[in-house]
Amino acid sequence: MKLTFVLEYQTIFGEEIVLNVLADGAVKRHSMGTIDGRNWSCEITTAAEVSGAVDYYYSVERAGVMVRHEWLVQAHRLDLSAVKSTRITTYDHWIDNPENSYLYSSAFTECGARREILVAPATTYGFTVMLKVRAPQLGANQKLAIVGGGTALGNWALNKATAMVEHAHNEWVVTIDATTLNSRVLEFKFVAYDTADNSKVLWEEDGNRTVVLPELKKGDAVVYELDEARFAIAPWRVAGTVVPVFSLRTEGSFGVGDFGDLKEMIDWAASTGQRALQVLPINDSTITGTWQDSYPYNSISIYALHPQYTDLRQLPALADKERANYYAALQHELNALPQIDYERVNAAKRGYLHEIFEQEGAKMMRTKAFKTFFDGNKDWLVPYAAFSHYRDLYGTATFSQWPDHHTFDESEREAMANSRTSEYKKVAFWYFVQFCLDQQMRGAHEYARKKGVILKGDIPIGISRDGVEAWVEPRYFNLNGQAGAPPDAFSTNGQNWGFPTYNWDEMIADGCSWWVKRFSKMAEYFDAYRIDHVLGFFRIWEIPIDAVYGLLGQFSPALGMSREEIQGYGLNFQDYMLEPFITDWVLDRTFGARAQEIKEKYLDHNHDDMWRLKPEYNTQRKIEAAFKDADQDGKNVAEALMSLVSNVLFLRDRKNPNLYHPRISVQHDFIYEALWQGDKEAFNRLYNDYFYRRNNDWYSEAMKKLPRLVEATRMLVCAEDLGMVPDCVPWVIDQLRILSLEIQSMPKDVKVKFGVLQSNPYRSVSTISTHDMPTLRQWWDEDYTLTQEYFNAVLWKQGPAPHPLPGDVAEQVVVNHLNSPSMLCLLSLQDWLSIDENFRLADADAERINIPANPRHYWRYRMHMTISQLKANKTFNDKLTNLIANSGRK
Repeated sequence: MKLTFVLEYQTIFGEEIVLNVLADGAVKRHSMGTIDGRNWSCEITTAAEVSGAVDYYYSVERAGVMVRHEWLVQAHRLDLSAVKSTRITTYDHWIDNPENSYLYSSAFTECGARREILVAPATTYGFTVMLKVRAPQLGANQKLAIVGGGTALGNWALNKATAMVEHAHNEWVVTIDATTLNSRVLEFKFVAYDTADNSKVLWEEDGNRTVVLPELKKGDAVVYELDEARFAIAPWRVAGTVVPVFSLRTEGSFGVGDFGDLKEMIDWAASTGQRALQVLPINDSTITGTWQDSYPYNSISIYALHPQYTDLRQLPALADKERANYYAALQHELNALPQIDYERVNAAKRGYLHEIFEQEGAKMMRTKAFKTFFDGNKDWLVPYAAFSHYRDLYGTATFSQWPDHHTFDESEREAMANSRTSEYKKVAFWYFVQFCLDQQMRGAHEYARKKGVILKGDIPIGISRDGVEAWVEPRYFNLNGQAGAPPDAFSTNGQNWGFPTYNWDEMIADGCSWWVKRFSKMAEYFDAYRIDHVLGFFRIWEIPIDAVYGLLGQFSPALGMSREEIQGYGLNFQDYMLEPFITDWVLDRTFGARAQEIKEKYLDHNHDDMWRLKPEYNTQRKIEAAFKDADQDGKNVAEALMSLVSNVLFLRDRKNPNLYHPRISVQHDFIYEALWQGDKEAFNRLYNDYFYRRNNDWYSEAMKKLPRLVEATRMLVCAEDLGMVPDCVPWVIDQLRILSLEIQSMPKDVKVKFGVLQSNPYRSVSTISTHDMPTLRQWWDEDYTLTQEYFNAVLWKQGPAPHPLPGDVAEQVVVNHLNSPSMLCLLSLQDWLSIDENFRLADADAERINIPANPRHYWRYRMHMTISQLKANKTFNDKLTNLIANSGRK
């Protein structure tokens, strides 16, 4: 069988087109030839008996190095089984990342418009014409057909249109017996019809299509890949809810939401016309065994799921009736609590899992399902189980403090994976737990797909420095730094997440395989995801390891400034600008009457009226440790001392000691106040150039990483792009077809106080608040002046703004967001409930999930009603359903 591939693509001198055929997980390259640099072709001879589909893509190379390639999420497909010919010629076109690439995501193809993918039927025509076209706009109940001139195409009669087969997501194919054609010119159009009602037909837009066929010999087949079919179908817009899994509540949950509760929440979402459900990270965050592990963005594994989400109801019952009764009573007690008792819940669930493991583990781990799970996940599962074992054995997750095993011993891997060894038995419990979690989460995912609900996950920007990845693959991380965020509306001191930063040079060197594997695993559970702090892929806010807060951070990568550059702005750079600026008047302003006491205890005299912190207090970490057990007064002193540490004008570059960075937000600090007015003006010019204009190479930094990650799966990609946003971020977000995050109270346009919802880009997620923000009801009462302006200028209401937030006003805010052009309108459960004064939680402050300014916040918010009670509230649900339907979201 001879296959000829023809591609029209304009290249420049020195470039070559390569055909890349995908087979058995490998890529086989075939160089193409050309005589004009525009029309390329190549021939492949294959065995006559080869059948099935051939998937392939084209790339451009220069001197043997790939310089660009087609969009890889969905490759070209040639159905050999449908064309029984000895010579096949296929005419293709280059496919770039399409504007509507979201319609090829699993969020759409598996949830929003789930249709069956079929194999094109085999034909035995002597002369065959195959037409392929992509029609991504079609809904779940629509199919494609072709109708045109001539008998073979139905003579333009809709009742004689030929149905096409969807052989790949959104790509339809039809084969035509060329012997029945009375002309070499085909004229036709595509039509979309409703499978439930064939009278509902849409004709594709624009004029008729024509294809001029070549001369065909017996045994020839030609395949034409045509331009996308476009129909007058409204853009896909959906509504959904954001809620952490731990916040779910049912009558049967064990004091915390679980994967069984997730199915019930999916039911509620589907019943009200919602098509998306977003959750927070669900990975294991067990580090200390205390409530501090409740922070879901500090996981010990990027793969392992948190044991607290195990639905115990889906496991076999305990045979010991006394123990079963004990856990039943404990479940009732913990589930009645208004908030999560993280420590008791996790202790109870782990205890139950140990008992059921002893009772059922051996049997369950002999099943085919377990063996399939283990074989598919052992690369990460074995190190995770080993880490969890040693963490419990040595009483800490800080592996540098273990007496041994400071790094993962690869020689143990084989023994720990062999069920006949003692090493396997030590860690088998963790295999069992992850197997149970995997089965339950997969079940919830498939259930959501069947209900037409998109499950959207969350990819944290960081990993725990006391976690599996740092233990097994330390080369990928800078363990001497901390990731965080510069000061913003959430936190005036900036945020220090404590995560190590990434060694991007190492990650990029192996094609970002670490990230690809991470995303691929996530795609087993979700059809969309949120990239937490996407700005970190452009540059990360890196904080010294001895700092507690984020003010002493600097962007990495970033171009530091030399002394000469600084002086070029008119600022006389001096070394004192790098040291904490501590004077008598600074101490008087900071400590008042206690200034002398502070000098005696914590400071050494430097010169004149200048002071320096004693060596035992000269970093924020040292101060934190010294005041670890202090009372509130002591903690206040510690906070003030730490503010002195950050009272510097410049920071030394951590790679080049002869370069410097202006300290973020220093205009609010004493050292800036002490500058002469001319120096302040010079510093401000320098500051603005540095933070907003100087570092324009962040575009290329992002493009080294994000394209590979976006193409790694078919999940719908959404970004959390809030904060100090470089100019290049919107370019990258648009170029890669990533959905942005739009929050009206945090507009990206600096010229307005509130975002204009109707100006939201279509490829965006519109929401009112996030887990890091006050809910709508809290925000409404935080700043009465701001609320009044919003009430009058945005809601067009007369008179004083009412407090607390009335349900009808909350409803108007919700409706405005639903009516925005954003593809996704995802509101927190708390903000949905705000429209019903009788159903929402009485205490608005109890609905807050996280306070970013507090690095030790206890994440314990839980629904105040069960999901059954939520489903049963007909008044609320009917209103919600109507609001969503009236907004055109479906």
